[in-house]
Amino acid sequence: MLSVLVLHGPNLNLLGQREPGVYGHETLDSINQLLRQVADLLQVKVSAFQSNHEGALIDAIHAASGQHQGILINPGAYTHTSVAIRDAIAAVAIPTVEVHLSNIYRRETFRHHSYIAPVAVGQVSGFGAESYRLGLQALVTHLRTLP
Repeated sequence: MLSVLVLHGPNLNLLGQREPGVYGHETLDSINQLLRQVADLLQVKVSAFQSNHEGALIDAIHAASGQHQGILINPGAYTHTSVAIRDAIAAVAIPTVEVHLSNIYRRETFRHHSYIAPVAVGQVSGFGAESYRLGLQALVTHLRTLP
């Protein structure tokens, strides 16, 4: 059975109370529940992890090697700052999809650049919690087409 690691970056533990006009009213728990439901339909396993610490996210990416066939990541603000997370994804060479609740290209200019996108299979942004669902579906479809 395919296994996907879902990584939630900094401040995503505050979903539902943090800037609901930007990030919506969904909580991290409800997003994880949605992902489990979608995973059941797709017949894949998902394991979710959230951290506000860059090193913990990097450690999780490293540990994914040999355990997970794909990574679904919302790096949060690390999207725009973390060469280290980008390098970790490149190093493990696990197909990765980047997701964002908001459309990062319609926000402040500093959010328009992603260090993660060049090493990701694809990116889904701007659809709230649906970005996660769409990202998981696209990642699983991609994984199933690999030789």
